[in-house]
Amino acid sequence: MTDVRSRLEETTTPDHPEGAVVVLHGGGSRAADVPVSPTQLSVLRMVPVAGRLAAAGRRRLAVWRLLNSTRGWAGRPNPVDDARWALDRVTERLGDVPVALVGHSLGGRAALLAADDERVRAVVGLATWLAPGDPVGPLAGRDVLLVHGDADRVARLAPAREVARALSPEARGGLVTVPGGSHSMLRHLSTFDGLAARWVTASLLRDDPGPTLAPLLERREREVTA
Repeated sequence: MTDVRSRLEETTTPDHPEGAVVVLHGGGSRAADVPVSPTQLSVLRMVPVAGRLAAAGRRRLAVWRLLNSTRGWAGRPNPVDDARWALDRVTERLGDVPVALVGHSLGGRAALLAADDERVRAVVGLATWLAPGDPVGPLAGRDVLLVHGDADRVARLAPAREVARALSPEARGGLVTVPGGSHSMLRHLSTFDGLAARWVTASLLRDDPGPTLAPLLERREREVTA
């Protein structure tokens, strides 16, 4: 059994949540035993994203940030192991509630690869970094959103587009392209985290997704522009 040393940081946990969101950070490749610091940029980048999700959830969603066992993807446990560990903690604390995984960069990759777990209803990958041959499944029955800037020089847009096009007909979702959006998301953060929040609340709480996301949830399109 893989020795997972992850941590969950609480953003909000209502008394009777209708669903849960686990927010996954990114981070570049490092040696296998380099620990994750709560103050590293890739972790801090997800704090406002988690806050936006908590506000959109209106005390109906539990929102937690996952700190991975180690930085990067160099060994085991890797971020997918950490995400599966987090899903077990959600079940232990909240029981059988639908879960959304929201990740940036390598966190988006982990979210997509862990989304085959039956507890996952929704997935959001923000500026997702994907490796050639990543075994991302068709994710039937999931609501899958990829948000990617067309000015991203770290994570290429093409692999995200391929994942969106390969989704099962039984999956809702696709790709939103953000004009001028970069990998850091900083100049367009309100667009990235706003789309993530709308997607999660539409999927888990049946809120109105808004005009940008509605075509993806209704399976009319697989790619739109923010």
